Amino acid sequence: MNIGKAASLSGLTVKTVRYYSDIGIINPKVDANTGYRDFSEADLAKIQFLSKARKFDFGLDDCRELLALYENKERSSKEVKALTLEKISEINVKLSELQMLKDQLSKLASACQGDDRPHCPILDALSEKNSK
Repeated sequence: MNIGKAASLSGLTVKTVRYYSDIGIINPKVDANTGYRDFSEADLAKIQFLSKARKFDFGLDDCRELLALYENKERSSKEVKALTLEKISEINVKLSELQMLKDQLSKLASACQGDDRPHCPILDALSEKNSK
């Protein structure tokens, strides 16, 4: 199948599928006459796998590793679980950081009167110079 169909079936853009091919995560056959990529069903399965892994916020290196584990039928599931637990840990850190940001913004929003006067604690806080 052509790149447009592979992209459509995977829910990705043509540009993303081309990028995955260019960096070697997937390796579709290339027509010697036209230079066009020809995606097989196996290539499509890999693209769909990558699409799902990226939605879970796995980076490209993680995706390479996961894809290698996916293709290796002799693998142990403990490797996959270890990568997943590491990702969960990273997500927990991000959640904590986001919660702190939310708390700080909530305090700023509470301190702002939101009226017709020009004084705004939110803008004051954003314009403060960092003191380190």
